[in-house]
Amino acid sequence: MDKEKQEQIVETEQIGKVTLDYSHYSGEDYYCDGDVEEELLKIAKTYAGIEFPGIIEERKSWPILYHLSSIRENIVDWLPMKPDMKVLEVGSGCGAITGCLARKAGEVTCIDLSRKRSLINAWRNSEYDNVTIHVGNFRDIEPDLPRDYDYVCLIGVFEYGQSYIGGETPFHDFYRILKRHVKDNGCLVIAIENKFGLKYWAGCREDHLGSFFSGIEDYPEGGGVRTFSRRGLEEILKACGEERYGFYYPYPDYKFMTTLFSDRHLPKVGELSNNLRNFDRDRLLLFDEKHVFDALIREEMFPFYSNSYLVVVGEQPETEYCRYSNDRTYETAIRTVISEKNGVKTVQKLPLTEYGAEHIRKMHGACEKLKRRYAGSRLAINSCTLREEEGLPYLELEYVSGVMLSELLDDRLLKGDIEGFRSLFVEYVERIDYGSEEKITDYDMIFSNILVQGDVWTVIDYEWTEEIQTDTKEIAFRSLYCYLLENESRNRCDMGWALDFLGISPEEAKEFQEREAEFQRKVTGKRLSMPQLRELIGGRIFDPVKWMDRIEESAGKDLVQIYEDTGNGFSEEDSYFVEDAYRGEHKLELRLHVSGNVRHLRIDPAMDSCVCKILEFTFNGRQVPLHQKQIFEINGRMAPGRTKREDGSLNLPSLVFATADPNMTLHMAALEPGADNEICLVMEVVRLGGEACADLEYELKRKIRL
Repeated sequence: MDKEKQEQIVETEQIGKVTLDYSHYSGEDYYCDGDVEEELLKIAKTYAGIEFPGIIEERKSWPILYHLSSIRENIVDWLPMKPDMKVLEVGSGCGAITGCLARKAGEVTCIDLSRKRSLINAWRNSEYDNVTIHVGNFRDIEPDLPRDYDYVCLIGVFEYGQSYIGGETPFHDFYRILKRHVKDNGCLVIAIENKFGLKYWAGCREDHLGSFFSGIEDYPEGGGVRTFSRRGLEEILKACGEERYGFYYPYPDYKFMTTLFSDRHLPKVGELSNNLRNFDRDRLLLFDEKHVFDALIREEMFPFYSNSYLVVVGEQPETEYCRYSNDRTYETAIRTVISEKNGVKTVQKLPLTEYGAEHIRKMHGACEKLKRRYAGSRLAINSCTLREEEGLPYLELEYVSGVMLSELLDDRLLKGDIEGFRSLFVEYVERIDYGSEEKITDYDMIFSNILVQGDVWTVIDYEWTEEIQTDTKEIAFRSLYCYLLENESRNRCDMGWALDFLGISPEEAKEFQEREAEFQRKVTGKRLSMPQLRELIGGRIFDPVKWMDRIEESAGKDLVQIYEDTGNGFSEEDSYFVEDAYRGEHKLELRLHVSGNVRHLRIDPAMDSCVCKILEFTFNGRQVPLHQKQIFEINGRMAPGRTKREDGSLNLPSLVFATADPNMTLHMAALEPGADNEICLVMEVVRLGGEACADLEYELKRKIRL
């Protein structure tokens, strides 16, 4: 860089309360996502964070979602940071998690190579006076950093160790350099994809290279990015002398984590059903990940196939499980935490924002009212205590052991025990019906919110309780309806039987479904959930099994059959199929040698209704006069089209066949054949449904008459 340009770079810049430090900035950004970064900067300057969800839905863009979604913060939100702690965030990018760190810790130091991204970070977090962003190369900045950080965070960064450090052992060296900036009782936190994550086996592309199976195949094409298996990460840690570390499993992955599992609290069968997360690229769908996850959980193999890892090196947090409910209004967004201290497990429900205080208090009141309703029944309500921390209320609930009712129902279906399934459902209805005349109803008494241990059934979640009297059959219908929506394979439980048992008419069922949709709108505040956003902006999903079925189906319909009439009419005995007549999916090319004793030649271009655009049709090198019926006939309708193309060449007609047996016939005698004749036919053939072709035929017929 020339001296004049260097002199133009200021040492620091203030964006609101955030300080940007340019003392190690070269003046160039060596990586950039293009125009979207300008868009992100404009958004960060113009809008408040509370407006980002609406912008994400409006723009329908993967980069906008990725950089601006508040769900990105979940990966660090659960960590036990305190206001007197110092945090180093390496690779802070556009600030997706910086704001969360700034709210939790006393001082946050960020490092990022890109000035543009650092400006986005500064503008979106300009209200925080405890954030400093160092812009420049990590290797240049690192020697000047202090060595007393309580947390050093690498969220989606460790895999770039080769680019950051280089050398023969880049990841080991990168780790050792980072660790020297962690204080003695501090933690180093790494979030990274698992190279053997189940989503990659199922057909998702590798996140960084965008190719199929490259991580599973151990990156045969090379490249600077590397993800690791659990064993691979442990080998690096052990080689660097680490003994205190814990593995956590963000689900569906660390980028948009909704649930965090650990070795102390692994997922249960039926929990992992939200697996279509291809926001950025098209994917294959080789199998149903939910079923495979369930099998892996039963085989105790889930940690090996978790899509992502979060590694905490140092003293382990008390939290062993965490679930975020972000896809809601700010007033109802909560975090559910299971933690263990001195051998005692507790469950906590905490508001994600200050707006959720009233929701938490309402849940405490709901607990007491439901306890009164179900006193003396066979349904227990999990006890809770209302507590407060830093001015915000939270609930502390008793930790209850047991099996989710949904898992028990799944087990019955898996074994084909339909009577057992129905018996459990009947028992569920009987238990929740107790006190149904009371004006207090838990609308969300779904199967997964009930734990079963022997004869004790405990309701563990009563978040959506209202002081109204509701017919039990509506609550039971909703529970079964939600249960079926989670997994298509559950349809074998027979909804019709349940409706008859509950005495629900088709009209009532429709009414209950409409109320459920209204309830979901109330919960989300009309915001789109992550699965809905995937449908809105996500990549396409390709099912190879359907491809194979389509190919197999097309194999017969793409056959080209030739009939030769030598005086006895057309017959199957005097016909043959032309192999490899199609060049690609739609282009048909035929070169036929026909004997002079053939009086009539019939060509069947496909075995299904179709539209054929003739591109070339010659007999012994001469154009076949397609409009002369004494020479050429079809069992479809000919579209007259243009007489000439734009370049002046002859435009040949299109043929519409509204029949599964399309055919065209050449009357050879009228073409003055020789002893040996050559026919050349080139067409575009597109198969359409019979009804569509019939409509086209009708319109052509009508047009010709007019």
